[in-house]
Amino acid sequence: MKKVYYLSTCDTCKRILKEVNLPSDFVKQDVKKEALTEVEVEELYALSKSYESLFNKRAKLYKERDLKNKSLSEEDYKNLLLEQYTFLKRPVFVIEDKIFIGNSKKTVEELKNHLNA
Repeated sequence: MKKVYYLSTCDTCKRILKEVNLPSDFVKQDVKKEALTEVEVEELYALSKSYESLFNKRAKLYKERDLKNKSLSEEDYKNLLLEQYTFLKRPVFVIEDKIFIGNSKKTVEELKNHLNA
């Protein structure tokens, strides 16, 4: 499977998609228009081994709900990911059995190296 979960209104996602020159065989899923399903979240978990690693702690709702001061379990992270698209750390690229989460320079470089290998 070659898939990217992103937000079409996010400038960072747009920049990264352009920067990595995404091959045409990738499936693109705008998480705002097409919410993550439980199956998709579980597939991402199977690759990342952690719901927390998929979770965007910079999300506005994270601050508004004061989640940083709560002790969240992996199940809590999963439920929040299913509840609201903004909680997904974006973009998330899945290439067969590899996953690239977020927009850090290191992650984007690893993704580019993998795509160009």
